[in-house]
Amino acid sequence: MEYRLQLAKRMLFNKKGSLIGAILAVTIGILVIHVNFVIFQGLYDAFVRDIGNYNTGDILISDKEDYIEKSDLSLVNWLIRIPEVDAATPRLSSQGKAEVTIGGRIIEKTRLPVVGVDPFWDVQASGVHETVSDGQYVFSRNTMVLGSAVAEDLGGAKVGESVKLILTDRWGIEQERRFTVSGVASSPGGQGFDFSAVVHIDTLRDMLSRQGTSDSIMVRLNDPAAAAPVRDFFIRSFPNDDFIAETVEEASEESLAGFRSGIALINLIGYFGMMSSAFAIVTIQMMLVNGKTREIGVMRSIGAKRRDILIVFIFQGMIIGAIGAGAGTAAGLGYTFYAKETRMSFNDSLELEVTYNWEKISQTALLSFALTIVASLYPSYRATKLLPVEAMRTV
Repeated sequence: MEYRLQLAKRMLFNKKGSLIGAILAVTIGILVIHVNFVIFQGLYDAFVRDIGNYNTGDILISDKEDYIEKSDLSLVNWLIRIPEVDAATPRLSSQGKAEVTIGGRIIEKTRLPVVGVDPFWDVQASGVHETVSDGQYVFSRNTMVLGSAVAEDLGGAKVGESVKLILTDRWGIEQERRFTVSGVASSPGGQGFDFSAVVHIDTLRDMLSRQGTSDSIMVRLNDPAAAAPVRDFFIRSFPNDDFIAETVEEASEESLAGFRSGIALINLIGYFGMMSSAFAIVTIQMMLVNGKTREIGVMRSIGAKRRDILIVFIFQGMIIGAIGAGAGTAAGLGYTFYAKETRMSFNDSLELEVTYNWEKISQTALLSFALTIVASLYPSYRATKLLPVEAMRTV
Protein backbone atom coordinates (compact mmCIF):
# COMPACT_ATOMS: atom_id res chain seq x y z
CA MET A 1 0.00 0.00 0.00
CA GLU A 2 2.85 2.37 0.84
CA TYR A 3 4.48 2.01 -2.60
CA ARG A 4 1.15 2.86 -4.25
CA LEU A 5 0.92 6.03 -2.20
CA GLN A 6 4.49 6.99 -3.10
CA LEU A 7 3.79 6.31 -6.77
CA ALA A 8 0.61 8.40 -6.62
CA LYS A 9 2.52 11.31 -5.06
CA ARG A 10 5.33 11.13 -7.64
CA MET A 11 2.93 10.98 -10.59
CA LEU A 12 0.85 13.83 -9.18
CA PHE A 13 3.68 16.18 -8.22
CA ASN A 14 5.31 15.72 -11.61
CA LYS A 15 2.28 17.54 -13.01
CA LYS A 16 2.45 20.60 -10.79
CA GLY A 17 0.18 22.68 -13.01
CA SER A 18 -2.63 20.14 -12.84
CA LEU A 19 -2.09 19.69 -9.10
CA ILE A 20 -2.29 23.42 -8.42
CA GLY A 21 -5.41 23.73 -10.57
CA ALA A 22 -7.16 20.91 -8.73
CA ILE A 23 -6.22 22.29 -5.32
CA LEU A 24 -7.42 25.77 -6.29
CA ALA A 25 -10.76 24.33 -7.41
CA VAL A 26 -11.30 22.73 -3.99
CA THR A 27 -9.96 25.77 -2.11
CA ILE A 28 -12.23 28.24 -3.90
CA GLY A 29 -15.27 26.01 -3.36
CA ILE A 30 -14.66 25.90 0.39
CA LEU A 31 -13.82 29.61 0.58
CA VAL A 32 -17.10 30.56 -1.11
CA ILE A 33 -19.04 28.61 1.52
CA HIS A 34 -17.09 30.28 4.33
CA VAL A 35 -17.64 33.76 2.89
CA ASN A 36 -21.37 33.08 2.50
CA PHE A 37 -21.57 31.85 6.08
CA VAL A 38 -19.69 34.82 7.52
CA ILE A 39 -21.81 37.38 5.67
CA PHE A 40 -25.30 35.89 5.70
CA GLN A 41 -25.21 33.94 8.96
CA GLY A 42 -23.40 36.89 10.54
CA LEU A 43 -26.15 39.19 9.30
CA TYR A 44 -28.85 36.86 10.65
CA ASP A 45 -27.12 36.59 14.04
CA ALA A 46 -26.72 40.39 14.09
CA PHE A 47 -30.48 40.82 13.59
CA VAL A 48 -31.18 38.34 16.38
CA ARG A 49 -28.65 40.11 18.61
CA ASP A 50 -30.17 43.55 18.04
CA ILE A 51 -33.79 42.39 18.27
CA GLY A 52 -32.93 40.81 21.61
CA ASN A 53 -30.98 43.86 22.74
CA TYR A 54 -33.66 46.39 21.84
CA ASN A 55 -37.03 44.64 21.70
CA THR A 56 -37.34 41.22 23.29
CA GLY A 57 -34.41 40.55 25.59
CA ASP A 58 -33.30 36.94 25.89
CA ILE A 59 -36.85 36.07 27.02
CA LEU A 60 -40.05 37.99 26.29
CA ILE A 61 -42.99 37.49 28.63
CA SER A 62 -46.50 38.46 27.52
CA ASP A 63 -50.11 37.47 28.15
CA LYS A 64 -52.20 35.17 25.97
CA GLU A 65 -55.25 37.40 26.19
CA ASP A 66 -54.18 41.03 26.22
CA TYR A 67 -52.30 42.89 28.94
CA ILE A 68 -50.33 41.62 31.94
CA GLU A 69 -52.49 42.52 34.92
CA LYS A 70 -50.10 41.21 37.58
CA SER A 71 -47.92 43.90 39.15
CA ASP A 72 -44.80 44.41 37.05
CA LEU A 73 -42.89 45.36 40.21
CA SER A 74 -43.61 41.97 41.78
CA LEU A 75 -42.81 40.12 38.52
CA VAL A 76 -39.53 41.95 37.98
CA ASN A 77 -38.47 41.39 41.61
CA TRP A 78 -39.36 37.69 41.26
CA LEU A 79 -37.43 37.35 38.01
CA ILE A 80 -34.22 39.02 39.18
CA ARG A 81 -33.96 36.52 42.03
CA ILE A 82 -33.30 33.81 39.43
CA PRO A 83 -29.47 33.40 39.27
CA GLU A 84 -29.37 33.46 35.45
CA VAL A 85 -31.37 36.71 35.20
CA ASP A 86 -29.43 39.97 35.01
CA ALA A 87 -32.37 42.36 34.68
CA ALA A 88 -36.00 42.65 33.63
CA THR A 89 -38.18 45.55 32.55
CA PRO A 90 -41.86 46.10 31.66
CA ARG A 91 -42.94 47.56 28.32
CA LEU A 92 -46.26 48.97 27.11
CA SER A 93 -47.04 49.69 23.46
CA SER A 94 -49.68 51.67 21.58
CA GLN A 95 -50.33 53.56 18.36
CA GLY A 96 -50.80 57.30 18.20
CA LYS A 97 -50.28 60.57 16.35
CA ALA A 98 -47.60 63.15 16.97
CA GLU A 99 -47.77 66.82 16.02
CA VAL A 100 -45.31 69.68 16.00
CA THR A 101 -46.96 73.10 16.29
CA ILE A 102 -45.58 76.62 16.12
CA GLY A 103 -47.76 79.53 17.17
CA GLY A 104 -50.77 77.22 17.45
CA ARG A 105 -50.41 76.09 13.84
CA ILE A 106 -49.63 72.45 13.00
CA ILE A 107 -46.33 72.29 11.12
CA GLU A 108 -45.93 68.52 10.79
CA LYS A 109 -47.81 65.44 12.00
CA THR A 110 -47.36 61.69 11.64
CA ARG A 111 -48.73 58.39 12.92
CA LEU A 112 -46.29 56.31 14.94
CA PRO A 113 -45.89 53.43 17.41
CA VAL A 114 -45.43 54.56 21.01
CA VAL A 115 -43.47 52.51 23.54
CA GLY A 116 -43.66 53.08 27.28
CA VAL A 117 -40.56 52.18 29.30
CA ASP A 118 -39.45 52.35 32.90
CA PRO A 119 -36.29 54.50 32.74
CA PHE A 120 -34.68 52.82 35.76
CA TRP A 121 -35.17 49.19 34.72
CA ASP A 122 -35.00 49.64 30.96
CA VAL A 123 -31.40 50.84 30.89
CA GLN A 124 -30.40 47.64 32.74
CA ALA A 125 -32.36 45.20 30.56
CA SER A 126 -32.05 46.73 27.08
CA GLY A 127 -29.63 48.69 24.93
CA VAL A 128 -32.14 51.22 23.58
CA HIS A 129 -30.66 54.02 25.68
CA GLU A 130 -27.33 53.44 23.91
CA THR A 131 -28.93 54.34 20.55
CA VAL A 132 -29.71 57.90 21.66
CA SER A 133 -27.25 59.81 19.51
CA ASP A 134 -28.47 63.29 20.42
CA GLY A 135 -29.68 64.29 23.89
CA GLN A 136 -30.53 61.72 26.53
CA TYR A 137 -32.92 58.87 27.26
CA VAL A 138 -36.37 59.32 28.82
CA PHE A 139 -35.80 60.63 32.36
CA SER A 140 -39.17 62.05 33.46
CA ARG A 141 -42.88 61.68 32.73
CA ASN A 142 -43.06 64.61 30.32
CA THR A 143 -40.04 63.74 28.17
CA MET A 144 -39.95 61.77 24.94
CA VAL A 145 -37.29 60.13 22.79
CA LEU A 146 -38.01 60.19 19.07
CA GLY A 147 -36.67 57.66 16.60
CA SER A 148 -34.56 59.26 13.89
CA ALA A 149 -37.13 58.39 11.19
CA VAL A 150 -39.97 59.90 13.27
CA ALA A 151 -37.95 63.04 13.98
CA GLU A 152 -37.41 63.45 10.24
CA ASP A 153 -41.14 62.94 9.55
CA LEU A 154 -41.86 65.68 12.07
CA GLY A 155 -39.86 68.20 10.08
CA GLY A 156 -36.54 67.43 11.69
CA ALA A 157 -37.69 67.72 15.30
CA LYS A 158 -34.77 68.44 17.62
CA VAL A 159 -33.93 68.02 21.28
CA GLY A 160 -35.78 70.60 23.39
CA GLU A 161 -38.72 71.00 21.01
CA SER A 162 -42.31 70.36 22.07
CA VAL A 163 -44.32 67.52 20.51
CA LYS A 164 -48.01 66.81 21.10
CA LEU A 165 -48.93 63.14 21.37
CA ILE A 166 -52.51 62.02 20.71
CA LEU A 167 -53.67 58.54 21.77
CA THR A 168 -57.03 56.79 22.07
CA ASP A 169 -57.57 55.29 25.52
CA ARG A 170 -59.30 52.03 26.39
CA TRP A 171 -62.69 53.81 26.41
CA GLY A 172 -62.25 55.20 22.90
CA ILE A 173 -61.57 58.75 24.08
CA GLU A 174 -58.70 60.73 22.57
CA GLN A 175 -56.07 61.83 25.06
CA GLU A 176 -53.54 64.57 24.35
CA ARG A 177 -50.34 65.47 26.11
CA ARG A 178 -47.30 67.59 25.30
CA PHE A 179 -43.80 66.24 25.65
CA THR A 180 -40.36 67.77 25.47
CA VAL A 181 -38.02 65.89 23.15
CA SER A 182 -35.16 64.72 25.35
CA GLY A 183 -33.30 62.74 22.69
CA VAL A 184 -33.22 61.31 19.17
CA ALA A 185 -32.43 57.59 18.74
CA SER A 186 -30.77 55.95 15.76
CA SER A 187 -29.70 52.30 15.73
CA PRO A 188 -27.50 50.40 13.24
CA GLY A 189 -29.77 48.68 10.76
CA GLY A 190 -32.86 50.35 12.24
CA GLN A 191 -33.54 47.48 14.65
CA GLY A 192 -34.09 49.82 17.60
CA PHE A 193 -36.84 52.41 18.00
CA ASP A 194 -35.94 54.48 14.92
CA PHE A 195 -39.58 54.45 13.79
CA SER A 196 -41.16 54.89 17.24
CA ALA A 197 -41.51 57.33 20.10
CA VAL A 198 -40.43 56.33 23.62
CA VAL A 199 -42.12 57.78 26.70
CA HIS A 200 -42.32 56.99 30.41
CA ILE A 201 -44.48 53.90 30.97
CA ASP A 202 -46.52 55.57 33.74
CA THR A 203 -47.42 58.46 31.43
CA LEU A 204 -48.52 56.04 28.72
CA ARG A 205 -50.59 54.11 31.26
CA ASP A 206 -52.33 57.31 32.30
CA MET A 207 -53.11 58.25 28.70
CA LEU A 208 -54.46 54.77 27.91
CA SER A 209 -56.33 54.46 31.25
CA ARG A 210 -54.45 51.22 31.95
CA GLN A 211 -52.90 51.86 35.35
CA GLY A 212 -50.58 49.13 36.58
CA THR A 213 -50.57 47.11 33.35
CA SER A 214 -47.98 46.26 30.73
CA ASP A 215 -48.08 44.19 27.55
CA SER A 216 -44.67 42.55 27.92
CA ILE A 217 -41.70 42.07 30.21
CA MET A 218 -38.24 41.94 28.67
CA VAL A 219 -35.78 39.66 30.50
CA ARG A 220 -32.00 39.90 30.13
CA LEU A 221 -29.90 36.87 31.10
CA ASN A 222 -26.23 36.65 32.04
CA ASP A 223 -26.03 33.51 29.89
CA PRO A 224 -28.28 33.53 26.78
CA ALA A 225 -27.84 29.75 26.50
CA ALA A 226 -30.00 29.42 29.63
CA ALA A 227 -33.02 31.02 27.91
CA ALA A 228 -34.99 27.79 27.42
CA PRO A 229 -34.60 26.50 31.02
CA VAL A 230 -35.47 29.91 32.52
CA ARG A 231 -38.47 30.22 30.17
CA ASP A 232 -39.77 26.81 31.22
CA PHE A 233 -39.15 27.53 34.92
CA PHE A 234 -41.15 30.75 34.68
CA ILE A 235 -44.13 29.05 33.01
CA ARG A 236 -44.10 26.23 35.60
CA SER A 237 -44.04 28.79 38.41
CA PHE A 238 -47.23 30.53 37.21
CA PRO A 239 -49.47 27.65 36.09
CA ASN A 240 -52.73 29.52 36.74
CA ASP A 241 -51.80 32.59 34.70
CA ASP A 242 -52.07 33.01 30.94
CA PHE A 243 -48.43 33.96 30.48
CA ILE A 244 -46.45 33.32 27.30
CA ALA A 245 -42.67 33.16 27.62
CA GLU A 246 -40.59 33.05 24.44
CA THR A 247 -36.91 33.15 23.55
CA VAL A 248 -35.74 35.89 21.19
CA GLU A 249 -36.01 33.65 18.12
CA GLU A 250 -39.46 32.38 19.15
CA ALA A 251 -40.72 35.91 19.74
CA SER A 252 -39.34 37.06 16.37
CA GLU A 253 -40.21 33.94 14.37
CA GLU A 254 -42.30 35.81 11.81
CA SER A 255 -39.49 38.25 11.04
CA LEU A 256 -36.72 35.66 10.99
CA ALA A 257 -38.41 32.82 9.06
CA GLY A 258 -37.89 34.45 5.66
CA PHE A 259 -34.32 35.33 6.56
CA ARG A 260 -33.55 31.69 7.39
CA SER A 261 -35.00 30.58 4.04
CA GLY A 262 -32.73 33.05 2.26
CA ILE A 263 -29.66 31.76 4.13
CA ALA A 264 -30.56 28.18 3.21
CA LEU A 265 -30.78 29.18 -0.45
CA ILE A 266 -27.42 30.97 -0.36
CA ASN A 267 -25.80 27.95 1.32
CA LEU A 268 -27.30 25.69 -1.34
CA ILE A 269 -25.74 27.86 -4.04
CA GLY A 270 -22.41 27.54 -2.22
CA TYR A 271 -22.65 23.75 -2.21
CA PHE A 272 -23.47 23.77 -5.92
CA GLY A 273 -20.25 25.73 -6.33
CA MET A 274 -18.42 22.97 -4.50
CA MET A 275 -19.95 20.41 -6.87
CA SER A 276 -18.64 22.49 -9.77
CA SER A 277 -15.20 22.13 -8.20
CA ALA A 278 -15.72 18.35 -8.24
CA PHE A 279 -16.39 18.45 -11.99
CA ALA A 280 -13.18 20.44 -12.44
CA ILE A 281 -11.32 17.70 -10.55
CA VAL A 282 -12.82 15.04 -12.84
CA THR A 283 -11.45 16.97 -15.82
CA ILE A 284 -8.03 17.42 -14.25
CA GLN A 285 -7.83 13.78 -13.20
CA MET A 286 -8.76 12.70 -16.74
CA MET A 287 -5.93 14.87 -18.01
CA LEU A 288 -3.59 13.15 -15.55
CA VAL A 289 -4.74 9.73 -16.75
CA ASN A 290 -4.23 10.71 -20.40
CA GLY A 291 -0.81 12.10 -19.58
CA LYS A 292 0.28 8.97 -17.74
CA THR A 293 -0.83 6.28 -20.20
CA ARG A 294 2.73 5.12 -20.86
CA GLU A 295 3.47 4.81 -17.13
CA ILE A 296 0.23 2.89 -16.69
CA GLY A 297 1.27 0.55 -19.50
CA VAL A 298 4.65 -0.06 -17.89
CA MET A 299 3.01 -0.78 -14.54
CA ARG A 300 0.57 -3.24 -16.11
CA SER A 301 3.35 -4.98 -18.09
CA ILE A 302 5.42 -5.65 -14.97
CA GLY A 303 2.48 -7.22 -13.17
CA ALA A 304 0.44 -4.37 -11.63
CA LYS A 305 -3.20 -5.32 -11.37
CA ARG A 306 -6.16 -3.14 -12.25
CA ARG A 307 -6.84 -2.76 -8.53
CA ASP A 308 -3.34 -1.29 -8.06
CA ILE A 309 -3.95 1.28 -10.81
CA LEU A 310 -7.32 2.14 -9.28
CA ILE A 311 -5.80 2.65 -5.84
CA VAL A 312 -2.99 4.84 -7.22
CA PHE A 313 -5.43 7.29 -8.84
CA ILE A 314 -7.78 7.25 -5.86
CA PHE A 315 -4.76 8.14 -3.72
CA GLN A 316 -4.17 11.07 -6.05
CA GLY A 317 -7.74 12.22 -5.42
CA MET A 318 -7.21 11.87 -1.67
CA ILE A 319 -4.02 13.93 -1.85
CA ILE A 320 -5.80 16.67 -3.84
CA GLY A 321 -8.75 16.56 -1.43
CA ALA A 322 -6.58 16.73 1.69
CA ILE A 323 -4.44 19.64 0.46
CA GLY A 324 -7.42 21.47 -1.04
CA ALA A 325 -9.57 21.01 2.08
CA GLY A 326 -6.72 22.20 4.28
CA ALA A 327 -5.99 25.23 2.10
CA GLY A 328 -9.67 26.11 1.70
CA THR A 329 -10.34 25.79 5.43
CA ALA A 330 -7.28 27.92 6.23
CA ALA A 331 -8.42 30.58 3.75
CA GLY A 332 -11.96 30.49 5.18
CA LEU A 333 -10.71 30.81 8.75
CA GLY A 334 -8.49 33.69 7.66
CA TYR A 335 -11.48 35.50 6.18
CA THR A 336 -13.54 34.81 9.32
CA PHE A 337 -10.72 36.15 11.51
CA TYR A 338 -10.48 39.28 9.36
CA ALA A 339 -14.25 39.86 9.51
CA LYS A 340 -14.31 39.39 13.27
CA GLU A 341 -11.29 41.54 14.07
CA THR A 342 -12.31 44.40 11.76
CA ARG A 343 -15.93 44.29 13.03
CA MET A 344 -17.22 43.93 9.49
CA SER A 345 -20.53 45.71 9.01
CA PHE A 346 -23.36 45.43 6.53
CA ASN A 347 -23.86 48.55 4.43
CA ASP A 348 -21.54 50.41 6.86
CA SER A 349 -24.17 50.27 9.61
CA LEU A 350 -25.14 46.88 11.06
CA GLU A 351 -22.11 45.13 12.54
CA LEU A 352 -22.09 41.43 11.66
CA GLU A 353 -22.11 38.88 14.48
CA VAL A 354 -19.16 36.78 13.35
CA THR A 355 -18.57 33.41 15.04
CA TYR A 356 -16.43 30.32 14.45
CA ASN A 357 -18.89 27.50 13.81
CA TRP A 358 -16.48 24.59 14.17
CA GLU A 359 -19.15 22.01 13.36
CA LYS A 360 -19.92 23.64 10.02
CA ILE A 361 -16.22 24.22 9.31
CA SER A 362 -15.49 20.52 9.86
CA GLN A 363 -18.50 19.41 7.81
CA THR A 364 -17.47 21.60 4.89
CA ALA A 365 -13.88 20.31 4.92
CA LEU A 366 -15.00 16.66 5.14
CA LEU A 367 -17.60 17.12 2.41
CA SER A 368 -15.08 18.68 0.04
CA PHE A 369 -12.62 15.86 0.78
CA ALA A 370 -15.31 13.24 0.11
CA LEU A 371 -16.42 14.96 -3.12
CA THR A 372 -12.84 15.02 -4.35
CA ILE A 373 -12.51 11.27 -3.82
CA VAL A 374 -15.86 10.64 -5.55
CA ALA A 375 -14.74 12.86 -8.44
CA SER A 376 -11.61 10.68 -8.77
CA LEU A 377 -13.50 7.42 -9.15
CA TYR A 378 -14.38 7.69 -12.83
CA PRO A 379 -10.89 8.78 -14.01
CA SER A 380 -9.44 5.99 -11.84
CA TYR A 381 -11.79 3.48 -13.44
CA ARG A 382 -10.82 4.73 -16.91
CA ALA A 383 -7.16 4.21 -16.03
CA THR A 384 -7.80 0.55 -15.16
CA LYS A 385 -9.36 -0.01 -18.58
CA LEU A 386 -6.12 0.76 -20.43
CA LEU A 387 -4.54 -2.42 -21.84
CA PRO A 388 -0.74 -2.74 -21.38
CA VAL A 389 0.14 -2.90 -25.08
CA GLU A 390 -2.21 -0.07 -26.07
CA ALA A 391 -1.03 2.09 -23.19
CA MET A 392 2.64 1.66 -24.05
CA ARG A 393 1.91 2.33 -27.72
CA THR A 394 0.33 5.69 -26.79
CA VAL A 395 3.02 8.32 -26.54
